Amino acid sequence: MWNVPYIGNCYLVKSNVFDKLKFDHKSFDPDMAMCEHLRDAGVFMYIINTKTYGHLVNDEDFNLKNTRPDFYTFFTNQRDWEQRYIHPDYAEQFNPNFTHKQPCPDVYWIPIVTEKFCKDLVAIMEAYGKWSDGSNHDKRLDGGYEAVPTRDIHMNQVGLEKFWLKFLQKYVRPLQELIFVGYFHNPPRAIMNFVVRYKPDEQPSLRPHHDSSTYTVNIALNRAGIDFEGGGCRFIRYNCSIRATEMGWMLLHPGRLTHFHEGLQTTKGIRYIMVSFVDP
Repeated sequence: MWNVPYIGNCYLVKSNVFDKLKFDHKSFDPDMAMCEHLRDAGVFMYIINTKTYGHLVNDEDFNLKNTRPDFYTFFTNQRDWEQRYIHPDYAEQFNPNFTHKQPCPDVYWIPIVTEKFCKDLVAIMEAYGKWSDGSNHDKRLDGGYEAVPTRDIHMNQVGLEKFWLKFLQKYVRPLQELIFVGYFHNPPRAIMNFVVRYKPDEQPSLRPHHDSSTYTVNIALNRAGIDFEGGGCRFIRYNCSIRATEMGWMLLHPGRLTHFHEGLQTTKGIRYIMVSFVDP
């Protein structure tokens, strides 16, 4: 515990010093004035870092016009955001004894976000509703052409691009460096960040392709066997398929050259995934 000359924002005050609280001063703002008056009266202030008494929420960017407004508060209320949206097993993965699941060669299966994250992101995308038409012509891209198109919405269309790039840097990059030893790129660069929707009567699958990435992030946003049937990903060179994806878990795999893959057919319901092509 430290005796300090100035504290801002939040205080615990004994009732017997209320009469010594004054906030007027010709030179200082109210909280600095209060600190000055207390020091002059012989009342000392302390801070402690071994106990949490609570915290204030910054509501400056809490916009009720946003679908699921809590999702947009990452930069101003990161502590609350992490409690809501980061998977409770995330930190355990940095334990030296932790073994990551590897369902296919160099394909890692990683708990990354909560079910609330997934539900909120899907709700944001569906409320926006402007899914691409699945054709090769895409005016959102430089050059206007997509070689392997999906029905998708980009994160920048819903005001979440800046957040997502920070998410990649803060939560994905440390795992990538742990798993793909020797590859460092901070911050990660990603210009393709999007949510894909697979439906039997719309776009049920995706043809074999390489991703334009050094590594790819693929997060399952809903429940296989409950919200949809079929689906999954097949890595063709290894004849290895991942079908029973887990909501909130991320597939992390190399992009170019080695991991030629396809999206398997969704036969019922709607399947949602969050995809990033990192370091193209």
